[in-house]
Amino acid sequence: MNDTVARVTERIAERSRDSRAAYLSRLDTASGKPRRQKLGCANLAHAFAACPADDKAGLRGDVKPSIGIVTAFNDMLSAHQPYERYPAFIKESVRAVGGVAQVAGGVPAMCDGVTQGYEGMELSLFSRDVIALATGVALSHATFDGVLCLGICDKIVPGLMIGALTFGHLPTIFVPAGPMPSGLSNADKAKARQLYAQGKVGREELLEAESQSYHAPGTCTFYGTANTNQMLMEIMGLHLPGASFVNPNTPLREALTDAAARRVVAMTAPNGGIPIGRIVDERAMVNGIVGLLATGGSTNHTLHIPAIAAAAGIQLSWQDFSDLSAAVPLLARVYPNGSADVNRFHQAGGMPFVIGQLLDAGLLHADVATVLEEGGLEPYRSMPELAGESGLTWRASATDQSGDPSVVATIATPFAAEGGLRVLDGNLGRGVIKISAVKPEHRLVEAPARVFDTQEAVQVAFRAGELDRDVVVVVRYQGPGANGMPELHKLTPPLGVVQDKGFKVALVTDGRMSGASGKVPAAIHVTPEVKSGGPLGRLRDGDLIRLDAEAGTLEALVDAAEWESRGAPPPASEDAEHGCGRELFGLFRGAVSGAEAGASVFQFPGQGPGKA
Repeated sequence: MNDTVARVTERIAERSRDSRAAYLSRLDTASGKPRRQKLGCANLAHAFAACPADDKAGLRGDVKPSIGIVTAFNDMLSAHQPYERYPAFIKESVRAVGGVAQVAGGVPAMCDGVTQGYEGMELSLFSRDVIALATGVALSHATFDGVLCLGICDKIVPGLMIGALTFGHLPTIFVPAGPMPSGLSNADKAKARQLYAQGKVGREELLEAESQSYHAPGTCTFYGTANTNQMLMEIMGLHLPGASFVNPNTPLREALTDAAARRVVAMTAPNGGIPIGRIVDERAMVNGIVGLLATGGSTNHTLHIPAIAAAAGIQLSWQDFSDLSAAVPLLARVYPNGSADVNRFHQAGGMPFVIGQLLDAGLLHADVATVLEEGGLEPYRSMPELAGESGLTWRASATDQSGDPSVVATIATPFAAEGGLRVLDGNLGRGVIKISAVKPEHRLVEAPARVFDTQEAVQVAFRAGELDRDVVVVVRYQGPGANGMPELHKLTPPLGVVQDKGFKVALVTDGRMSGASGKVPAAIHVTPEVKSGGPLGRLRDGDLIRLDAEAGTLEALVDAAEWESRGAPPPASEDAEHGCGRELFGLFRGAVSGAEAGASVFQFPGQGPGKA
């Protein structure tokens, strides 16, 4: 085992000793026979009233295991549209091995791609905690022996995870649906966006490019938060091996779904499987962080992973991410960190190859529990395939040769010696930066600040030519307590244009950029946020800022006495409180924790302060 990985894991375990012990004690209290056997007759009759006769007979007593399906299906999200057929399919698979499956409940699933840059995006991060609550409601009937979670995209999987971990005594498998087939390349899509930002093409040309890119059922094919979620579930042992990136509506995809449904039934048998609350331990969380770093995944997971861990009684900090990043090499180049999409990544060896490389280098804990019966993480070196009449099987992945060295690297020849994540500290607060797509010559920026309160104001300044100079664009009042911490993707094309003109440019914000952040250095999630008195509020136009991603510093080069004398001006408006459902989330904005604690409204033991 790599010394850094071992040391960080030990540190997390010691920090979490009391909160983890309390969590496991609650699991032990909840474990045992399903509560339905203790329900009153009227209660139990309600639980199976709509079932077919055979299923009713099985649920009347201790006869058949009951599987609850928690689904994020809706047919507006391309990633979740394939789930429409899953419940009926899963029910047949579960029946075939002697169980009964019911849809326990649905959870909301919004599309960040639709809301990006508009008011609805201010509900996006909070939707994660709503999904966790909805998962809790779905499972609150306490009639189930096991759970299948159907979800893929940005906040849906973390929300399902948080909810499932509160019912951590139940065996649980996450069931993906896969990415859409490749369309217009991500590089060509990005080029069309920059041309539109410069006024060189019109709306119709841009819409045609976007429509060729997002064109079919399945997850978007760039390596953003949705696909990082799939990586995370696989490397933490909550998917079947190699299941993450198989396309929807294919025979292999159906075979994997069938196998997951059958496997969760087997996990309900005495000693047949380990519940999710014990799979998700300190070692599994470290494996998840290592996977994030090795693949150049979404910075949103510096919020989601701590929030997930807290639900299992495990306390993480950004320092854990930073220390691991120094030890974990970058093994994947997937857009926006390269030109390939996730389909090409999967074809080149994908998760089985990356997991194998990390295991051989001692960078992953192999001796973890997974949804499989035995073997720890070793079986996750294998790629699923269909083998004639014998059906689903797994083929051992290559151990030393990538299927495409430009997309997936070996430990011996990584794309970078360290992971693509840095933690930044200084008198402007504490934040994170993803540098895997940022060229080395752009990782140090020292330039005057231009301060904004909205991303719309940045775009106005760009169109007026006011940013055509060395500049650090500061967008404040974008934290979770101010407006729900929306992603600021609309800033990527204009700032990319400024950078391409030869100017030094960077972004600093208490908001988010997520997995689609690209070539412009962006210090994000800066905490404390301005709404809570964070130092970004002291900045004024013209202040010199130094962002050094290599040294891990984020500083305003302002006289100390002058700096301390300043306060934050009020936000330009209170628009974030009204319209598009934002009125409903005032309670969340008032209760949310700081970014390093997961930007969560839940206060699990050891999670950290309620405000930051």
